[in-house]
Amino acid sequence: MNKKNIFQEIILGNIKSKIIYQDKDITAFNDINPKALVHIIIVPNIYIKNMNKINKKHIFILGKMLLVSSKIAKKKKISKNGYRIVINCNKYAGQEVFYLHMHLLGGNYLGNIVS
Repeated sequence: MNKKNIFQEIILGNIKSKIIYQDKDITAFNDINPKALVHIIIVPNIYIKNMNKINKKHIFILGKMLLVSSKIAKKKKISKNGYRIVINCNKYAGQEVFYLHMHLLGGNYLGNIVS
């Protein structure tokens, strides 16, 4: 992949974004168009286009994304009342950036809000 997309630029620090969490595997940052009071994007630091492109070698990174989302939910104090994790796959599901990412939503009643 030659041209970097917005998530890759954020991971590399080339685009200013409030990074909530970052380590060698995962980066998490605030969504620029939040659908809830807390709306954080969690991405692997390796490029994976979408859920259709995952395989056995991605098991660790996918598990770590879930672990990080749980830790962030506790840190943001949304774990008690509840939160939602969403992964969109391809255009019809609403995937806008073709880089695997997870939405962590919470902080208010979500009802039928879908990211």
